[in-house]
Amino acid sequence: MSDTADSAGRYAASGPDAAEPPPPRGRMWRHLGPGIVVAATGVGAGDLVATLIAGSRFGYALLWAAVAGCIVKIALSEGAARYHLATGSTILAGWRSLGRWTGWYFGIYVVIWGFIYGATAMSATALPLTALFPALSLRSWAMIAGLFGFVFVWFNRYDTFEAVMKILVGLMFVIMVGLAILVAPGLPDLTRGMAFSLPEGSLFYTLGLIGGVGGTITTAAYGYWTQAKGWRGTPWLPMMRVDNAVAYVVTGIFVVAMLIVGAELLHSAGIALEDSDRGLLGLSDVLEARFGSVVATLFLVGFAATSVSSLLGVWQGMSLFFSDWWYQLRNGEAEGGREGSPAYRIYLGWLTFPPMILLFADRPFLLVIAYGAFGALFMPFLAITLLLLNNSDRLPAAARNGAVANVTLAGSAILFLVLAVQQVIQLVG
Repeated sequence: MSDTADSAGRYAASGPDAAEPPPPRGRMWRHLGPGIVVAATGVGAGDLVATLIAGSRFGYALLWAAVAGCIVKIALSEGAARYHLATGSTILAGWRSLGRWTGWYFGIYVVIWGFIYGATAMSATALPLTALFPALSLRSWAMIAGLFGFVFVWFNRYDTFEAVMKILVGLMFVIMVGLAILVAPGLPDLTRGMAFSLPEGSLFYTLGLIGGVGGTITTAAYGYWTQAKGWRGTPWLPMMRVDNAVAYVVTGIFVVAMLIVGAELLHSAGIALEDSDRGLLGLSDVLEARFGSVVATLFLVGFAATSVSSLLGVWQGMSLFFSDWWYQLRNGEAEGGREGSPAYRIYLGWLTFPPMILLFADRPFLLVIAYGAFGALFMPFLAITLLLLNNSDRLPAAARNGAVANVTLAGSAILFLVLAVQQVIQLVG
């Protein structure tokens, strides 16, 4: 892809679908892709831990929260992509129109966030790899994972990236849903989980399931992936909505599967899972004791696919995001295109190399907490700005928010403000 942008942030059409008209409903499945990419990026090891712990502590009582979280993310990612398609611009250009402070907020945030997330993603990816191949240390596998992401994203473009992400999503989906089927409960147990109950001591986990599962800042990257795919203009809105909905249905099934595994294997046996990415290795031990080494190994493979897909998605998508910010800050055109541009590769390096310093701190749990806090600080900003932008005359009337979108985004903004306060208190504590 070699998009070029004018000073308003509008990009010329390019990408795998750029030369094709929007497909009819019966052929939309052939064009699915950006939604799968954003869903795979958003579901990482931290989401597995959060969902499994919720299932282990409260059984199926918080199933409704996992489903609500997917609905919230559908609204956020759809709103961001709708702005891209309807304006021919990017969400960053929209933020600039709200004031220069938005650009500085994003720029400072994305630099700090990238430093923390880089170490978090590398550590999370290293955990299953170390369990599968213990000849190398956790730190060594973490560095290898980061370097793999760096090299892959540096030398490949969106079409190859999407194809690999689809393979990883298929692998993690089949394995994790297969585990849920293996330990599946009766239907009445699941339906009781949709009763909107709030057990004592569950508020923290409820907010985490709604706000955290399915991505934080990467939710806003969805618009960039739709543009990388070649979707431009309001005629592509139906395709985008189907793509986005399919992606989060897959995410929802995946999250429910993990809640089932947590409830059936851990809650019923009274086993507590460690509140960090390392806790997933404890589940591997439980699976081996109950079902044998083959099932335990398959779980580690699914765990690795989940972590690698999240790492690759951030390495690619956030580098696109940063390069757009950088060239808009300079009020110039993207030099050589956003994907593969100098700013794109600088941020790719920033995600990979400086965070390796944190790997020597041997404090993975602290990284998880810090990452959660910085993720929470972005989501209220995204929800509030989507309310402002997508109700404005920047969008054609047919592409503006409807009542459902406004209610969902307003509720999301309140939820994420509460989450941000809670996460900052946890970080300080």
